[in-house]
Amino acid sequence: MTTTLRPTEPLQQTPDGGRSRTYDVCVNSRRVGSVRLSTDPGFGAATGVIGELRIDEPDRGRGRGTVAALASEEVLRGWGCAEVLVSVPADAGPALRMARSLGYAERSRNMVKQLPAEPPALPEGVEVRPMTGDEYVAWEAGAKEAFARSWIDRGVPEDRARAKAEDSHRKYLPEGLATPGTAIHVVVRDGRSAGFLWTGRIELEPGRRAAFVYDVVVDAEQRGRGYGRALMLLAERVAREAGEDLLGLHVFAGNTPAIRLYESLGYRTTYVNSAKPLL
Repeated sequence: MTTTLRPTEPLQQTPDGGRSRTYDVCVNSRRVGSVRLSTDPGFGAATGVIGELRIDEPDRGRGRGTVAALASEEVLRGWGCAEVLVSVPADAGPALRMARSLGYAERSRNMVKQLPAEPPALPEGVEVRPMTGDEYVAWEAGAKEAFARSWIDRGVPEDRARAKAEDSHRKYLPEGLATPGTAIHVVVRDGRSAGFLWTGRIELEPGRRAAFVYDVVVDAEQRGRGYGRALMLLAERVAREAGEDLLGLHVFAGNTPAIRLYESLGYRTTYVNSAKPLL
């Protein structure tokens, strides 16, 4: 039997070189599933995305998904992509195993927490305040650099990593501190800043919005004093005060201390995000 991809719509293209298209997964011309292929708007046209790969229930367990993924990679190669990304639900065991068997390596994960009705109290003695305009100027440059470096350290070419950092700040902080729904706080020790928390709102899934922790950083010399936990508790308070009951975040693979902190606070992994070079 031959598994192929059959387009269900014209190729969608954007002025910056982005592409996307939906396909039926077919076995001997019989539809058995679907997949959505695109380029990543943050990383650029050289990075492809395999999204919404689904095989109909009667045809699962026969290798259809594996062949469809390989066929999708061929399409993305034809688009000029040098790597491909997949985001797999954390509870989709067979899909996670398939991704690993095809050579995808985890880069990051998405986590969420259902917030309690009563916002948590901050630890005694912890002082927080809104970020000032002068602080923002220095913080933004450092935050972009750190975000780009996190991607570079995980194998993303520097130009794409820096493009991703610029795109993220342009998208989620278009008006800086005045961006609606956004808050950036500073945790203070002995009158000096010891760390930062950037929160806002995001669409976790189509039609499902939630509060989101975009960035949380504790200065290196202040780590181990509980400020990271304090800032995450502050994020819960900010979310609850904004009327949200769900708080999400993104954490890079290998950041074990952060993952352990989030798990101890009640966060659960929802998606595992992985990548593979297209040779």
